[in-house]
Amino acid sequence: MDETFDPALHRRYETRWLEDFAIGEKFILPSRTMTDAIFLAFQAASGDNHPIHYDVEFCRSRGMPHMLAHGYQVLIQTAAGAGTFPFMTEDSLIGFLDQSSKFLAPVYVGDTLYGTLTIDEVTPGRSTGVIGMRSTVHNQNRVLVMEGRQRYLLRKKTVTS
Repeated sequence: MDETFDPALHRRYETRWLEDFAIGEKFILPSRTMTDAIFLAFQAASGDNHPIHYDVEFCRSRGMPHMLAHGYQVLIQTAAGAGTFPFMTEDSLIGFLDQSSKFLAPVYVGDTLYGTLTIDEVTPGRSTGVIGMRSTVHNQNRVLVMEGRQRYLLRKKTVTS
């Protein structure tokens, strides 16, 4: 046994607490190209079987170049777990509170999506507080296809009585 190894210290980042975050801080999420396989996987996971999402000929007969991504399929490109935020908050994150989103342009098979989370709220409470983030998704043509907000409840580093 290796006495110098501690699994509790096997982390990518030191824990950050509510007061360690600042307005304007960005979390860049990995880009992803929307392939046929991703559409199929999303259909299986969501149970949504509308042909606009899974029948290319149905879409073409309605003037679309390919299958149209489901809104939630676009939204999940802003999952904080795909980036560094949850690794930075392993001890401070209490929970995901809410999210909202607006879908601004269509996403089709073959589009590459780029998600970003930007802190736009740090609201401290007594022992916890809320981190709010603006969520955006752009496509390969620099078009903003989705924008919204996410909010997380975090512990403060120091608790005052």
